[in-house]
Amino acid sequence: KMVVSADSSPAGFFLLLLLLQVSTWFSVKGPDEPIMVLLGADATLPCQLSPEQSAAHMHIRWYRNQLSPAVFVYQNGQEQGGEQMLEYRGRTEFVRDSINKGGVALLIQHVRASDHGQYWCHFMDGQSSQEAIVQLHVIGLGSAPHVRMMGPEDGGIRVLCSADGWFPKPRVQWSDMMGVNLQSLSEFQTQDEDGLFCVEASLVVTDSSLGNVTCSVQNPLSGQEKASAIFLPEPFFPRMDPWKAALAGTVPVLMLFLLGISYTGWRKHQAKEREVKKKQRESRERDQIKNEKETVLKAKDWKKAWLYPGKLLSGLANVTINQEIHQNNCDPESKENFREETQDLSHSDKRGDCNLITLNQQGFTSGRHYWEVDIKDTDEWTLGIYEKLTGKSGLSTNLQKKKFRVLEKKGCKCRALIYGPQGFFLKKDLKIEKYPQKIVIFLDYEDKDVSFYDMIQGTHIFSFTQERFTGSLYPYFNIKSMEHSPHEQY
Repeated sequence: KMVVSADSSPAGFFLLLLLLQVSTWFSVKGPDEPIMVLLGADATLPCQLSPEQSAAHMHIRWYRNQLSPAVFVYQNGQEQGGEQMLEYRGRTEFVRDSINKGGVALLIQHVRASDHGQYWCHFMDGQSSQEAIVQLHVIGLGSAPHVRMMGPEDGGIRVLCSADGWFPKPRVQWSDMMGVNLQSLSEFQTQDEDGLFCVEASLVVTDSSLGNVTCSVQNPLSGQEKASAIFLPEPFFPRMDPWKAALAGTVPVLMLFLLGISYTGWRKHQAKEREVKKKQRESRERDQIKNEKETVLKAKDWKKAWLYPGKLLSGLANVTINQEIHQNNCDPESKENFREETQDLSHSDKRGDCNLITLNQQGFTSGRHYWEVDIKDTDEWTLGIYEKLTGKSGLSTNLQKKKFRVLEKKGCKCRALIYGPQGFFLKKDLKIEKYPQKIVIFLDYEDKDVSFYDMIQGTHIFSFTQERFTGSLYPYFNIKSMEHSPHEQY
């Protein structure tokens, strides 16, 4: 034992200070880069004493915003659970394989969004203590974006992109076929109860020549992204009056010209322009009827180029709509006549259940298809698909067991229904300002999507999504509502 008094030499005093520093000096180092872990995986946060020395006798504490309660506490050679935060109990382990060399680590199992952030690794030896910061980045890759058309708006088509399950807050970007970024009209992001982000962004496309537009959602930490594209048929764009298009192109030139002419010349030009506008207003009423007819004719061709996100449809379904039954309101006599005239009903119901559509091929079990139905002024109808349910063998166990996904109109009310052997699974009232005269139905078997569009207006009506198909699908059209249709047909 060395004792230094006031009379001691300066050399002895400095020797004592040196011994005290050597006996208590150490530092703590963490990783230089953040630890990046996928949501739900396990994260290991390392810490190391410098210089290397045993830390088995030390008090080691992992904490976040405050020393207590802590994420993990190690003291007297064992774990101390009394000060541990509730959200980390049962999810943490102390890795001490290299503790004799000053290396320890904290293992966090099943990482959550709330685990994202900074951690402090704190070592205490007697009265001396040091700590280091470890950064944990949690990466959540959510769903691929779902892109769909919402209808005409502001002279173009409004497109909506939505995705969920992302962390942290993702970046959303629209782009065209050439990769040029497009500005979103609006963007909303919310967090669910698990802290994951749901995003919804909209875009109004006014350039009918763009073709495809792509919505991509990117994780800001890892740079990983998911993207989906949608094709915008040119006939869906609102038609601009010819005089407006001509005026929009000549306004910049006209402005330059007006700056260079005299006041007198400008007044003459204004007089001529008023005369031109007067004639154009007189011709607009005559052109309106012609333009509406052209729009209807062009609407017949838009389905040829229809694309779901990045994929081409198989084509027009081979269906026949029985006009005779349509006219005779499905009475028993007309059903008997139809049964006699139809020789091959191997791909239809064979029971004459008032279905006005006959599918002239095998039932749909894959692919993408569409067909259109003229509703006109029918006051009551049911339109959509039905599914012949199958057993484990893949064959129909009861031909009477069907599941319907349809739109139903009765008077001024319209609703979406899912109906099966056990009754109704879905009843949703729809708000439709103008009832459609012609409806086109799109079926995507693999994507579990049945969508209805107004053929004349070019607008989306309703979609059945996110429900798996298990059997063959067939088109369905009846001029009665579900509640008035015979129950035995189901």
